[in-house]
Amino acid sequence: MNSKSAILRRRGMRLWRRNPKSKIVSLLLYFLLIGFTLAVLYPIVNVFSISLRPADRLLSTSLRIIPADASLHAYVTLFTQTPFLLWFWNSVLISATVTITGVILASTAGYAFSRFSFYGKKSAMVGLLVTQMFPPTMLLLPMYIMLLKLHLINSYLGIIVIYTSTALPFCVWQMKGYYDTIPYSLEEAARIDGSTRWGAFRRVVLPLAAPALVITALFSFMTAWAEYVVAAQVLQDTSLFTLPLGLKQFESSMSTQWGLYAAASLIISIPAVALFLILSKWLISGLTLGSVKG
Repeated sequence: MNSKSAILRRRGMRLWRRNPKSKIVSLLLYFLLIGFTLAVLYPIVNVFSISLRPADRLLSTSLRIIPADASLHAYVTLFTQTPFLLWFWNSVLISATVTITGVILASTAGYAFSRFSFYGKKSAMVGLLVTQMFPPTMLLLPMYIMLLKLHLINSYLGIIVIYTSTALPFCVWQMKGYYDTIPYSLEEAARIDGSTRWGAFRRVVLPLAAPALVITALFSFMTAWAEYVVAAQVLQDTSLFTLPLGLKQFESSMSTQWGLYAAASLIISIPAVALFLILSKWLISGLTLGSVKG
Protein backbone atom coordinates (compact mmCIF):
# COMPACT_ATOMS: atom_id res chain seq x y z
CA MET A 1 0.00 0.00 0.00
CA ASN A 2 2.85 2.36 0.83
CA SER A 3 4.55 1.69 -2.52
CA LYS A 4 1.29 2.34 -4.39
CA SER A 5 0.71 5.62 -2.56
CA ALA A 6 4.27 6.68 -3.24
CA ILE A 7 3.84 5.92 -6.96
CA LEU A 8 0.60 7.92 -7.06
CA ARG A 9 2.28 10.80 -5.23
CA ARG A 10 5.16 10.85 -7.70
CA ARG A 11 2.73 10.78 -10.64
CA GLY A 12 0.83 13.70 -9.11
CA MET A 13 4.03 15.71 -8.71
CA ARG A 14 4.97 15.03 -12.34
CA LEU A 15 1.54 16.17 -13.50
CA TRP A 16 1.88 19.29 -11.37
CA ARG A 17 5.29 20.11 -12.90
CA ARG A 18 4.00 19.49 -16.42
CA ASN A 19 0.78 21.50 -16.14
CA PRO A 20 0.59 23.67 -13.01
CA LYS A 21 -2.15 25.84 -14.56
CA SER A 22 -4.66 22.97 -14.43
CA LYS A 23 -4.06 22.69 -10.68
CA ILE A 24 -4.69 26.41 -10.20
CA VAL A 25 -7.87 26.22 -12.27
CA SER A 26 -9.07 23.27 -10.19
CA LEU A 27 -8.42 25.15 -6.96
CA LEU A 28 -10.31 28.19 -8.26
CA LEU A 29 -13.23 25.99 -9.22
CA TYR A 30 -13.28 24.42 -5.76
CA PHE A 31 -13.29 27.84 -4.09
CA LEU A 32 -16.05 28.98 -6.44
CA LEU A 33 -18.17 25.94 -5.62
CA ILE A 34 -17.58 26.44 -1.90
CA GLY A 35 -18.68 30.07 -2.25
CA PHE A 36 -21.88 29.09 -4.05
CA THR A 37 -22.58 26.42 -1.42
CA LEU A 38 -22.20 28.93 1.40
CA ALA A 39 -24.48 31.38 -0.44
CA VAL A 40 -27.15 28.69 -0.73
CA LEU A 41 -26.83 27.54 2.89
CA TYR A 42 -26.84 31.03 4.43
CA PRO A 43 -30.61 31.71 4.04
CA ILE A 44 -31.43 28.27 5.46
CA VAL A 45 -29.17 28.79 8.46
CA ASN A 46 -30.59 32.29 8.95
CA VAL A 47 -34.18 31.01 8.93
CA PHE A 48 -33.23 28.29 11.42
CA SER A 49 -31.68 30.92 13.70
CA ILE A 50 -34.83 33.09 13.49
CA SER A 51 -37.00 30.13 14.48
CA LEU A 52 -34.99 29.79 17.71
CA ARG A 53 -35.21 33.46 18.72
CA PRO A 54 -37.83 34.36 21.30
CA ALA A 55 -40.28 37.26 20.95
CA ASP A 56 -40.43 37.06 17.13
CA ARG A 57 -37.13 38.85 16.60
CA LEU A 58 -36.31 39.05 12.90
CA LEU A 59 -32.96 40.86 13.15
CA SER A 60 -30.11 40.39 15.57
CA THR A 61 -26.67 41.92 16.03
CA SER A 62 -25.24 38.57 17.09
CA LEU A 63 -23.58 36.33 14.50
CA ARG A 64 -24.29 33.16 16.44
CA ILE A 65 -26.36 30.58 14.57
CA ILE A 66 -27.97 29.38 17.79
CA PRO A 67 -28.87 32.43 19.94
CA ALA A 68 -27.84 32.55 23.58
CA ASP A 69 -31.52 32.63 24.60
CA ALA A 70 -32.57 30.00 22.06
CA SER A 71 -35.97 28.43 22.56
CA LEU A 72 -38.16 25.84 20.84
CA HIS A 73 -41.25 27.83 21.75
CA ALA A 74 -42.05 28.58 18.09
CA TYR A 75 -42.10 24.88 17.20
CA VAL A 76 -44.21 23.96 20.21
CA THR A 77 -46.68 26.76 19.47
CA LEU A 78 -46.81 25.80 15.81
CA PHE A 79 -47.99 22.26 16.56
CA THR A 80 -50.19 22.97 19.61
CA GLN A 81 -51.80 26.37 19.05
CA THR A 82 -52.17 26.65 15.26
CA PRO A 83 -53.93 24.46 12.62
CA PHE A 84 -50.53 23.64 11.12
CA LEU A 85 -51.17 19.87 11.08
CA LEU A 86 -54.48 20.44 9.24
CA TRP A 87 -52.71 22.62 6.65
CA PHE A 88 -50.01 19.97 6.33
CA TRP A 89 -52.58 17.24 5.77
CA ASN A 90 -54.38 19.32 3.13
CA SER A 91 -51.12 19.92 1.26
CA VAL A 92 -50.15 16.25 1.44
CA LEU A 93 -53.59 15.15 0.20
CA ILE A 94 -53.68 17.61 -2.69
CA SER A 95 -50.02 17.11 -3.69
CA ALA A 96 -50.26 13.31 -3.55
CA THR A 97 -53.44 13.30 -5.65
CA VAL A 98 -51.91 15.67 -8.21
CA THR A 99 -48.75 13.53 -8.34
CA ILE A 100 -50.58 10.24 -8.85
CA THR A 101 -52.97 11.74 -11.40
CA GLY A 102 -50.15 13.46 -13.25
CA VAL A 103 -48.05 10.29 -13.47
CA ILE A 104 -50.98 8.18 -14.72
CA LEU A 105 -52.15 10.69 -17.34
CA ALA A 106 -48.67 11.76 -18.50
CA SER A 107 -47.36 8.19 -18.81
CA THR A 108 -50.31 7.04 -20.92
CA ALA A 109 -50.63 10.24 -23.00
CA GLY A 110 -46.88 10.37 -23.63
CA TYR A 111 -46.95 6.74 -24.77
CA ALA A 112 -49.79 7.49 -27.19
CA PHE A 113 -47.93 10.45 -28.67
CA SER A 114 -44.74 8.42 -28.97
CA ARG A 115 -46.05 5.15 -30.41
CA PHE A 116 -49.21 5.96 -32.38
CA SER A 117 -49.92 8.06 -35.44
CA PHE A 118 -53.31 9.75 -35.49
CA TYR A 119 -54.99 12.80 -36.96
CA GLY A 120 -54.08 16.00 -35.14
CA LYS A 121 -51.08 14.53 -33.32
CA LYS A 122 -48.68 17.28 -34.33
CA SER A 123 -51.25 20.01 -33.58
CA ALA A 124 -51.91 18.52 -30.15
CA MET A 125 -48.19 18.41 -29.32
CA VAL A 126 -47.74 22.01 -30.47
CA GLY A 127 -50.79 23.00 -28.43
CA LEU A 128 -49.29 21.44 -25.31
CA LEU A 129 -46.05 23.27 -25.96
CA VAL A 130 -47.79 26.61 -26.50
CA THR A 131 -49.48 26.39 -23.10
CA GLN A 132 -46.03 26.52 -21.49
CA MET A 133 -45.52 30.01 -22.93
CA PHE A 134 -48.09 31.48 -20.53
CA PRO A 135 -47.67 31.73 -16.76
CA PRO A 136 -50.30 29.97 -14.62
CA THR A 137 -51.50 33.33 -13.26
CA MET A 138 -52.48 34.36 -16.79
CA LEU A 139 -54.70 31.30 -17.03
CA LEU A 140 -56.20 31.89 -13.60
CA LEU A 141 -59.22 33.92 -14.77
CA PRO A 142 -60.53 31.42 -17.37
CA MET A 143 -59.84 28.53 -15.00
CA TYR A 144 -61.67 30.34 -12.19
CA ILE A 145 -64.71 30.94 -14.43
CA MET A 146 -64.67 27.27 -15.47
CA LEU A 147 -64.52 26.07 -11.87
CA LEU A 148 -67.25 28.54 -10.90
CA LYS A 149 -69.61 27.11 -13.50
CA LEU A 150 -68.75 23.57 -12.40
CA HIS A 151 -69.32 24.51 -8.72
CA LEU A 152 -65.77 23.45 -7.82
CA ILE A 153 -64.66 26.68 -6.13
CA ASN A 154 -63.53 26.17 -2.54
CA SER A 155 -63.06 22.43 -2.93
CA TYR A 156 -60.24 19.91 -3.08
CA LEU A 157 -61.30 18.76 -6.54
CA GLY A 158 -61.17 22.27 -7.98
CA ILE A 159 -57.61 22.98 -6.87
CA ILE A 160 -56.50 19.47 -7.92
CA VAL A 161 -57.92 20.02 -11.43
CA ILE A 162 -56.00 23.30 -11.83
CA TYR A 163 -52.71 21.91 -10.52
CA THR A 164 -52.94 18.76 -12.65
CA SER A 165 -53.79 20.65 -15.83
CA THR A 166 -50.91 23.06 -15.15
CA ALA A 167 -48.34 20.30 -14.71
CA LEU A 168 -49.51 17.94 -17.46
CA PRO A 169 -48.16 19.69 -20.62
CA PHE A 170 -44.54 19.53 -19.46
CA CYS A 171 -44.99 16.01 -18.09
CA VAL A 172 -46.51 14.70 -21.34
CA TRP A 173 -43.63 16.15 -23.37
CA GLN A 174 -41.15 14.70 -20.92
CA MET A 175 -42.67 11.23 -21.07
CA LYS A 176 -43.05 11.33 -24.86
CA GLY A 177 -39.39 12.25 -25.30
CA TYR A 178 -38.27 9.44 -23.02
CA TYR A 179 -40.47 6.84 -24.71
CA ASP A 180 -38.84 7.81 -28.02
CA THR A 181 -35.49 6.60 -26.63
CA ILE A 182 -36.86 3.12 -25.81
CA PRO A 183 -36.52 0.76 -28.81
CA TYR A 184 -39.85 -0.44 -30.13
CA SER A 185 -38.26 -3.84 -30.78
CA LEU A 186 -38.49 -4.58 -27.05
CA GLU A 187 -42.26 -4.27 -27.17
CA GLU A 188 -42.40 -6.37 -30.33
CA ALA A 189 -40.42 -9.11 -28.59
CA ALA A 190 -42.90 -9.05 -25.70
CA ARG A 191 -45.82 -9.22 -28.14
CA ILE A 192 -44.23 -12.22 -29.89
CA ASP A 193 -43.94 -13.95 -26.50
CA GLY A 194 -47.71 -13.61 -26.13
CA SER A 195 -48.06 -10.38 -24.19
CA THR A 196 -50.78 -7.88 -25.02
CA ARG A 197 -49.97 -4.26 -25.87
CA TRP A 198 -51.01 -3.23 -22.36
CA GLY A 199 -48.91 -6.02 -20.88
CA ALA A 200 -45.86 -4.95 -22.90
CA PHE A 201 -46.39 -1.35 -21.83
CA ARG A 202 -46.74 -2.28 -18.16
CA ARG A 203 -44.00 -4.93 -17.94
CA VAL A 204 -41.42 -3.61 -20.41
CA VAL A 205 -41.85 0.09 -21.15
CA LEU A 206 -42.81 1.47 -17.74
CA PRO A 207 -39.87 -0.13 -15.85
CA LEU A 208 -37.46 1.27 -18.46
CA ALA A 209 -39.13 4.71 -18.17
CA ALA A 210 -38.65 4.88 -14.39
CA PRO A 211 -36.35 7.97 -14.54
CA ALA A 212 -38.91 9.91 -16.58
CA LEU A 213 -41.69 8.82 -14.22
CA VAL A 214 -39.64 10.18 -11.32
CA ILE A 215 -39.25 13.56 -13.06
CA THR A 216 -42.98 13.63 -13.76
CA ALA A 217 -43.80 12.80 -10.15
CA LEU A 218 -41.42 15.43 -8.75
CA PHE A 219 -42.66 18.15 -11.09
CA SER A 220 -46.30 17.37 -10.31
CA PHE A 221 -45.58 17.32 -6.59
CA MET A 222 -43.72 20.64 -6.58
CA THR A 223 -46.46 22.25 -8.70
CA ALA A 224 -48.94 21.64 -5.89
CA TRP A 225 -46.77 21.68 -2.76
CA ALA A 226 -45.52 25.29 -2.71
CA GLU A 227 -48.12 27.10 -4.86
CA TYR A 228 -49.87 30.13 -3.33
CA VAL A 229 -51.49 32.44 -5.91
CA VAL A 230 -53.97 29.96 -7.39
CA ALA A 231 -54.81 28.43 -4.01
CA ALA A 232 -55.54 31.88 -2.57
CA GLN A 233 -58.22 32.42 -5.23
CA VAL A 234 -59.81 28.97 -5.22
CA LEU A 235 -59.77 28.12 -1.49
CA GLN A 236 -61.60 30.44 0.91
CA ASP A 237 -62.50 28.01 3.69
CA THR A 238 -59.77 28.00 6.33
CA SER A 239 -60.29 24.27 6.90
CA LEU A 240 -59.14 23.69 3.29
CA PHE A 241 -56.04 25.89 3.47
CA THR A 242 -52.76 24.46 2.23
CA LEU A 243 -49.41 25.23 3.82
CA PRO A 244 -48.61 28.38 1.76
CA LEU A 245 -52.03 29.82 2.64
CA GLY A 246 -51.58 28.84 6.27
CA LEU A 247 -48.23 30.58 6.55
CA LYS A 248 -49.85 33.75 5.27
CA GLN A 249 -52.00 33.74 8.41
CA PHE A 250 -48.90 34.50 10.47
CA GLU A 251 -48.74 37.93 8.83
CA SER A 252 -50.83 40.95 9.73
CA SER A 253 -50.85 44.65 8.92
CA MET A 254 -49.25 45.50 12.27
CA SER A 255 -46.86 42.62 12.97
CA THR A 256 -45.57 39.28 11.75
CA GLN A 257 -44.95 36.17 13.83
CA TRP A 258 -41.47 35.59 12.52
CA GLY A 259 -40.69 32.68 14.83
CA LEU A 260 -43.72 30.68 13.65
CA TYR A 261 -43.05 31.73 10.06
CA ALA A 262 -39.45 30.51 10.17
CA ALA A 263 -40.26 27.26 11.97
CA ALA A 264 -43.07 26.41 9.55
CA SER A 265 -40.88 27.27 6.54
CA LEU A 266 -38.21 24.80 7.63
CA ILE A 267 -40.73 22.03 8.25
CA ILE A 268 -42.42 22.62 4.89
CA SER A 269 -39.11 22.20 3.05
CA ILE A 270 -38.39 18.79 4.58
CA PRO A 271 -40.74 16.67 2.37
CA ALA A 272 -39.50 18.26 -0.85
CA VAL A 273 -35.83 17.88 0.12
CA ALA A 274 -36.43 14.28 1.24
CA LEU A 275 -38.07 13.41 -2.09
CA PHE A 276 -35.18 14.90 -4.06
CA LEU A 277 -32.63 12.98 -1.98
CA ILE A 278 -34.51 9.68 -2.25
CA LEU A 279 -35.12 9.98 -6.00
CA SER A 280 -31.84 11.70 -6.91
CA LYS A 281 -30.31 8.65 -8.61
CA TRP A 282 -33.02 8.79 -11.29
CA LEU A 283 -33.00 12.56 -11.78
CA ILE A 284 -29.98 13.02 -14.08
CA SER A 285 -30.89 10.27 -16.54
CA GLY A 286 -34.51 11.36 -16.53
CA LEU A 287 -33.68 14.96 -17.34
CA THR A 288 -31.14 14.17 -20.06
CA LEU A 289 -32.47 11.14 -21.92
CA GLY A 290 -36.00 12.49 -21.87
CA SER A 291 -34.96 15.43 -23.99
CA VAL A 292 -32.94 13.59 -26.64
CA LYS A 293 -35.86 13.20 -29.03
CA GLY A 294 -39.04 15.17 -29.32
